[in-house]
Amino acid sequence: MHIDLSGKTALVSGSTQGIGLAIASGLAQAGATVAINGRTAEGVDAAIRSLSQQLPEARLLAAPGDVSGDAGVAAVLESAPTVDILVNNLGIFGSRPALEIGLDEWQRYLDVNVLSAVRLIRAYLPGMIERGWGRVQNIASDSAIAIPQEMIHYGVSKTALLGVSRGFAKAAAGTGVTVNSVIAGPTHTGGVEDFVYELVDSSLPWEQAQREFMRLHRPQSLLGRLIEPEEIANLVVYLASPFASATTGAAVRVDGGYVDSIVP
Repeated sequence: MHIDLSGKTALVSGSTQGIGLAIASGLAQAGATVAINGRTAEGVDAAIRSLSQQLPEARLLAAPGDVSGDAGVAAVLESAPTVDILVNNLGIFGSRPALEIGLDEWQRYLDVNVLSAVRLIRAYLPGMIERGWGRVQNIASDSAIAIPQEMIHYGVSKTALLGVSRGFAKAAAGTGVTVNSVIAGPTHTGGVEDFVYELVDSSLPWEQAQREFMRLHRPQSLLGRLIEPEEIANLVVYLASPFASATTGAAVRVDGGYVDSIVP
């Protein structure tokens, strides 16, 4: 299967590192012009330099702005006024006992993990519908379904994102625009390495720490290892392509079998 996204423009929020950077790389390799987003221009420029070294032919745009607020969304719209593919990847996570999560922190998680997606969908979906083609993907998590005890605020925010995806898919019904969630499982990123070492012995070598984390805290995984960001990106690129034209309103799993369910 050859995926060709030439002539399409994509925006990936939170794409200066981790899963977002891998998604941006995958879309660029498929031929899309990709707008790189992060909170600061310096971070975005560094990500673009790194991607350009790896992919000299990549077409990349700088679209800095904190999309958890209206001002940041306005800045992104100036850099990328029209997109065909929107990937809402921006997200924060961290462990905290449930009763120690204050209301301000709850609000922050909702602003970053949920309302950033809502803001960008509201900005770009009307144009997609008018043009009769578009792809919106919201990067959710296995935590949306299996709420983790150590970070229920994160899990609840990702549950809300599943509802956002299904609702906007209905708003785009019959227009040629698809809206889906991608349920990512436990994934190997720099931030996750820090998170792992919060929960297991920090003196352990990484490979041993990863195995211990999966054994103790994610035993449902059928992979028994963390997923690599590129494995998430592979699914996102497919869903962004014309081959996925009949997939909409779905929560598609790339979770390593973590969610114990025989349906998506």
